[in-house]
Amino acid sequence: MSRPEILAPAGNREMLGAAVFSGADAVYLGLTGFNARRTAGNFTPEELQEAVSFCHARGVKVHVTLNTLVYDRELAGLADAVRTVAAAGADAVIADDLATAQLVKSIAPTLHLHGSTQMSVHTPEGAKELAALGYDRVILARELSLEEIRAVCEASPIEVEVFVHGALCMGVSGQCMMSAFLGGRSGNRGACAGPCRLPFDATNGLRPGQPGKACHLSLKDMDLVPHMAQLKAAGVASIKIEGRLRTPEYAAAAVTACRAARAGQPYDEALLRDIFSRSGFSDAYLAGRNDGTMFGVRTEADAAATRAATPKARELFRRELERIPVHFCVSGGVEDGGVKLTAADADGHKVSVYSADEPQPAQKDPLPGVERALGKTGGTPFVMAGLTAEAGEGGLGFLPGSVWNEMRREALDKLLEKRSEVRPHATQDITLPVYPAHTVGQVPALAARFANAAQCPADAVEKLKYLIFPIAEAESIPAAWRGKTLLELPRVMFGKLEQKTAARLDALQDAGFAGAVVNNPAQLRLADGWTLYGGLGLNVTNPMSAARYAALGMQGMLLQPETALTAMTAIAPGVPTAALCYGHLPLMLTRACPLRNVRDCGKCQGGGTLRDRKGRDFTVTCSAPGGAGVRTVYNPVPLYMGERLREMPVDVAIAAFTTETPARAAQILAMLLDARPFDNEFTRGLYYTNN
Repeated sequence: MSRPEILAPAGNREMLGAAVFSGADAVYLGLTGFNARRTAGNFTPEELQEAVSFCHARGVKVHVTLNTLVYDRELAGLADAVRTVAAAGADAVIADDLATAQLVKSIAPTLHLHGSTQMSVHTPEGAKELAALGYDRVILARELSLEEIRAVCEASPIEVEVFVHGALCMGVSGQCMMSAFLGGRSGNRGACAGPCRLPFDATNGLRPGQPGKACHLSLKDMDLVPHMAQLKAAGVASIKIEGRLRTPEYAAAAVTACRAARAGQPYDEALLRDIFSRSGFSDAYLAGRNDGTMFGVRTEADAAATRAATPKARELFRRELERIPVHFCVSGGVEDGGVKLTAADADGHKVSVYSADEPQPAQKDPLPGVERALGKTGGTPFVMAGLTAEAGEGGLGFLPGSVWNEMRREALDKLLEKRSEVRPHATQDITLPVYPAHTVGQVPALAARFANAAQCPADAVEKLKYLIFPIAEAESIPAAWRGKTLLELPRVMFGKLEQKTAARLDALQDAGFAGAVVNNPAQLRLADGWTLYGGLGLNVTNPMSAARYAALGMQGMLLQPETALTAMTAIAPGVPTAALCYGHLPLMLTRACPLRNVRDCGKCQGGGTLRDRKGRDFTVTCSAPGGAGVRTVYNPVPLYMGERLREMPVDVAIAAFTTETPARAAQILAMLLDARPFDNEFTRGLYYTNN
């Protein structure tokens, strides 16, 4: 088995140099737009070309992140960004939106396409679907166990990339809207403010309105470097270091540790910890023990350790790693009036230089001295792999060491220059499709999503276009309701849930349900044979993506709630679109449970609350109490659009009920049906913003 690639972050040019000089096999970086780390230094088009030239000269690949939510007004700019990446000769684009994927394949077909971790792919079927969609690599969600990673690798027809070091988001990769709705800075748009690092307290007994003090949404950084051999054995093709917002010293320390671990050698664990940690590291997800030991915050002691470790880490990239084998050949000699030095690499590049001085007859074999001089490749990315002599009839002769040194420097400079030549990808001219605008001013039909059948008022059923229930509730849905009932599949499926969901779909195929709501790429395959509708997890924000999903069989789709109403107007893919008109928005899906900091999971009834520093309570629910579930953290204030339904440019408005009582659900439905104002505190979400 080949060794896995070490993929390092490059938030700016200095970090790029540190990652490359310390031995990364590939780097990932962003342009100044369309990437999930907008606050990193990032790269202009000119800087990107320089970066690719610098990296390719050293045999290092460059992956460019184009992995944010994209709106209709940005599609032309996104197409330009793809052309920029192609012109620079980068190796791959990291994408999560199907519009981005379509543009890459249409404009620059030879560019590799990697499925971002924000696509929340974490199952074998998800990897297969990404392959079918034209992706060359899947970047798995961070929350997987070793067993789950192995299962994906064994089934995947494309390369698998796994994060091994760096920050852990509390939310399942790409399933977090907390920063957007609490502070107006979208993590899905590259501007996450990290509100999960602030106090969110799960402690029982807090008085109403009492601010929380504990940080029960803040996880330690992940560190899977000690498990490198296991990840290699599992079939992982690329090991990724998180951290484009960190320092060059951090990148160098992490790359150096990964290189040593990959080679089965010891590394400086203390330096890796000290250069950045939140009171230590966690490998809990990989080990399958998602417990309270995962949580940690950045302390002043941690910051002091980083300041002390920085000079040592800086030494890791003071000199460039010698990594590119070069074969030297010397020819000519005394009777030829000079010597030719040829340097060749394994990629077919070859250069020759000539001695300015005429060699003199040698008193002894000159080759040992020549070999010593040519082997001094320090300070360059080259390492001598061999030396061949083709001396003339009078012998190679003698030249001073200084001459050989100068010839070596000149040859390697020329070879590096040749390796630095930009090789752009061939591009094709395309015309962006023109999409119709959605009709504005019509009241959308009303649908409702319920947590269970008991929550649904029987007298409201006939007034609703669709009823939506979790598939786990399927057997409890009355037969009379099933003709307008959509079964919602889990937004994330860890462990055996994918197989269980597939089996349940097969068993319910002929049970009279109207269709299934799919929430990630895997479910496009699982729900084959069902009438399909797109759910929240697909993150549809633009007409190109919507049209692509419609072509894949969607008969309707829910638009991502960060989408403003003005942006929704542009999304009319020829099938019905929907938007939330009521509900406590699911700010975060998480596999780690914040309640485990204060509660025994085995005794939990399936939920609780978190209190923030302002005294607000955030409801937490669990899909499977007892340790195996996915938790959802909800906004304390519900979204409500009842008296403004006419302003929503969609076909269907969905009321999403979570923990409401049946009586309260009936009240809210009545208000929506009558277009009445809400009777309590509420929010319009981001519908009237300029996003």
